Parts: sequence; structure tokens; C-alpha cells
Amino acid sequence: MKVGIVGCGLIGKRRAKVVQQSKDDELVIVADIDEPRAKNLAAEMDCMATTNWQEVVTRDDIEAVIVSTTNKFLMPVTIKALENGKHVLCEKPLGRNCNEAHRMVEAGRHAGVFLKTGFNHRHHPAILKAHELSSQGVIGPLMFIRAIYGHGGRPGYEREWRANKEISGGGELLDQGIHVVDLFSWFLGDFEEAFGTISTYCWDMEVEDNAFALFKTEKGQIASMHTSWTQWKNRFVFEVFGEAGYLIIDGLGGSYGTETLKIGKRRKVRGESLDIEKPSAISYQQSREYAGGPPDEEVIQFPDSDISWEMEWKEFISAIIERREPLGNGRDGLEANRMIEAVYRSARENRPVKIQEIK
Repeated sequence: MKVGIVGCGLIGKRRAKVVQQSKDDELVIVADIDEPRAKNLAAEMDCMATTNWQEVVTRDDIEAVIVSTTNKFLMPVTIKALENGKHVLCEKPLGRNCNEAHRMVEAGRHAGVFLKTGFNHRHHPAILKAHELSSQGVIGPLMFIRAIYGHGGRPGYEREWRANKEISGGGELLDQGIHVVDLFSWFLGDFEEAFGTISTYCWDMEVEDNAFALFKTEKGQIASMHTSWTQWKNRFVFEVFGEAGYLIIDGLGGSYGTETLKIGKRRKVRGESLDIEKPSAISYQQSREYAGGPPDEEVIQFPDSDISWEMEWKEFISAIIERREPLGNGRDGLEANRMIEAVYRSARENRPVKIQEIK
């Protein structure tokens, strides 16, 4: 695949390295309005550089485009690339709001090419394993999910682009919260209702630095989250609880700590723990009585470096080759934006909001 990148900041550089390391793909050109930044990345990647993003999305030899600009420019760049027949991996969020996300999804549909949202968290090994076990029914029917995600910003954070609502579209809820709600949907499916509140506790900015939210499915399952720019020490915790046990992901590697997966299995009355290797042998309708005391636990550590970016890229390319929708596609990005907007509306109106109200 011949690839172009628009946006040469931190994420653009990370994506460029992944493409460069792929033996089957070639990074042809990178673009950024900051000419030195574009030229520096191009020199490192041994490719061309430009300050004109339209040059990237209109080139005949480019097959896929990675869009890693600030949020304000995700939509125009992505739509232009799609209209020119390029497959696009657009970094999260898929635009600043649902309207922008919807326009991108429609542009991809009309052009007959694939649009993927940059939800790399789905590809963290602990999260992938937890999703696999959950789907197999290892912890039984799911009841609820709890999540915490946050960091502490840095001096001058209130002067960065994320603090400018015109550029970012929103604060921490849209920034890290978008990853969390996408995972909620991946594990529990569609949600019916949202309730939440946002606050700006510390940073002098026009967007929120903290968000608290509850989501409810039609079945009554609950997903709750707190995302924060005042966590001070980086933290990620994602807890999935079922009738027969739990799956707890703690850490994302690097500054978030070693990525671990804790698998808790409740003991049945006869004193045997649930067999994680044979989930199909468990009949939850017949075996809902469990012994008291702490569940049996297994802890798996994933101490290696963050491979989620590499795995996400491989999934995207495989989807293109196989002519199927990628994991974390454009519609997933749109749905995540709808959930986020429902929380913003709930915070403004101080009431639960039906997610179907968000168009």
C-alpha cells in the first residue's frame, strides 16, 4: 500500500514509523503546515514532504491516507481524500461533532472506499484478550463496566490547541473519553441513554478538564466512566463485570504502567472455579449459585512496548485487502461521537438524554 500522511505531530510520527516498519507498505509523502516539522519527518522516513495537504490526497499513486491533524481539520482533509478514492485512517475523534462524523461516513460510502477511526485502544493486548474472553462467555452475561482514564496535563496546557474549543470541539470528554465510550460499545453493544456532568476544576480553559458519565443499554446494563486531565499521575483502568466473574485491565504501558489483565472467576457452590479454558461447558442458567469468598484470580502481564498502533495498522490493511469493514470503522467513530454529544447535552440540560435524540 502506498501511503500519505497529513499531520506530522506526535501521532503522525508514530503512524509514520509503523508504516515504515511494514515490509509491504511504503510511505510516499507527509504534509504539515509547519514546514520544518514536515521536512524533519520526511528526512527521518526517507520520503517526500509538503506543506500542502491537498497534494497528498490528490496524488494518483497514493492508495491510503492517514489523517492526524488537529480536530478542526480532520473532516475537510478526510472528505477530500475519500472523494479522491483513498482509503482513510482518521485519528480519533472522527471530527469535532456528530455532524462532521456523519459527513465523513457518507463521503466514504459514496466513494466506495474504507474509512477507519483511530481507535488503537481496541488493539492493546490486554483489551483484546478481555474482549475475546467476554465474547466467549467466560464471565457470563455482562452486567456493568467501570472505567477511569486520565493524565495531568503539563504546564501551559491551557494554551495548547486542545483547550481551544473551536479547534478541538471539546475537552477531556472528547479527547480520552472517546476511547472509553468506543470500548463500552465494543463490549456491550448499542446504548440507549446517557447521563453526565462536565467540570473545569483546574485549568483556565473554555473546555472541560473532567467528565463523569453513565450510559445504559436497553437491557439495563450500565457503563460508567471518569475521564480527567487532573488525574496528575497517568492512569487507565477498565473493569468488566459479569455474573460469573470479572475482567480488569490496568495500565496501557509506558507512563500508564505495565499493561495487565486480571481474570476473576467466581467459585461455584460445589467449590470448583469456573474453567476459563472451557467456557462453553458453563451453563449460567443452571449454575447461578456460587460459593462466597474471594474469586479465583489469574493475572496476565503484557510488559512489552505498546504494539497497538502496529496491530491497528495491520488490521486496517487486512480489511482493505479483504474488502471488509475494518475494526473500529467510520460508523463506530460516529456512534462514539453520538455518545459523547449525548453527555454534553445531558450536562447542559441536567437530565438523562436518549442517544437516539443525537443526530
